[in-house]
Amino acid sequence: MNEWGWPQGQGTLDDPYTPFLAIDPATVTANIGRLRAHLDGLGVTLRAHVKTAKSVDVAALLYDGGPGPITVSTLAEAEAFADVGYRDIVYAVGIVPQKLRRVTALRQRGVDLAVLLDSVEQAAALAAEGTGIPALIEVDCDGHRGGVRPDDPVLLDIARTLVDGGAIVRGVLVHAGESYHADGVEELRAAAENERRCAVQAAEALRAAGHDAPVVSVGSTPTAHFATDLTGVTEVRAGNFVFFDLVMAGIGVCSTADLAMTVVTTVIGHRPDKGWILTDGGWMATSRDRGTARQRVDQGYGLVADLDGDLYEDLLMVDASQEHGVLAIRPGSTAALPDLPVGTRVRILPNHACATAAQYDRYHVTEPGSRTVTAVWPRIRGW
Repeated sequence: MNEWGWPQGQGTLDDPYTPFLAIDPATVTANIGRLRAHLDGLGVTLRAHVKTAKSVDVAALLYDGGPGPITVSTLAEAEAFADVGYRDIVYAVGIVPQKLRRVTALRQRGVDLAVLLDSVEQAAALAAEGTGIPALIEVDCDGHRGGVRPDDPVLLDIARTLVDGGAIVRGVLVHAGESYHADGVEELRAAAENERRCAVQAAEALRAAGHDAPVVSVGSTPTAHFATDLTGVTEVRAGNFVFFDLVMAGIGVCSTADLAMTVVTTVIGHRPDKGWILTDGGWMATSRDRGTARQRVDQGYGLVADLDGDLYEDLLMVDASQEHGVLAIRPGSTAALPDLPVGTRVRILPNHACATAAQYDRYHVTEPGSRTVTAVWPRIRGW
């Protein structure tokens, strides 16, 4: 056994210490193929967001083994991917002056790293760096987070500040974050079209003012799958789609069969008086995310399946403390609580793949339709 409880030689999902993450690369590959085919049909480039998987090995499945254009949410991700040959990177979190040293260091290594900003203050700091760093201006399409509205005069003020200081206006970036709360196909399509329209409007305003703005970048996993027209867009960013999760299933982007990542936990006790099964996987194993609570069907902290991936009828992870998970039958269901003795291993299908994966250092990679683990893939941690 090694330090993780892993046997020497080939192992199975019955071997490592729980809790741990398991992924099915065949499902990952199918999810990637679906989105790439959709975007190819719309004539745009996929710039995958690696913030969900944070894994060089998972990213290799995106671009047939070689590096491609990626989006990152941390400079640690940018540095790790640069180490293995990725050269076209967008850092899609608003830049602050303290991070510019690391940005410049990556660019000096030959990485075409573009940064994101949405204020004149940030633009002035970038220009003061004096190294010609390219910037994307974040545009707000739905009030979800940061960005300037496409018709806000400050858009041109930002661009002017960049150019006057020798920085580069690479283009615009839009994220339809409110699409994660859409309900049904029509709302998803409307979110995708609104995202596209706002991005193109902002880019056209920049060009009318004399800026090239060659990049028009949009993206979220929901809008990427439901866009029907991407005229004027040059690239789409998405990341969650490699694994998917219960939130995405709840809004109709995927089915539970498309979830490629699960948390493996072990039954450690029972409370028959409460109808509970206790596991060693609490919120440190699955995260506190309760993203389905606002959807039509609340999935608690996650659905529960056996090690072969077969779901137990109406069995949910209904509660969690730091290191304890509570499994119980969905309220109102007539299903029977399954007999799961102490030591039984189960899989938890997570609400939010990004938040759940963030708890771990590695993935245990299984053969399709099998408990056999063929590889352990490391994850990138830190900022």
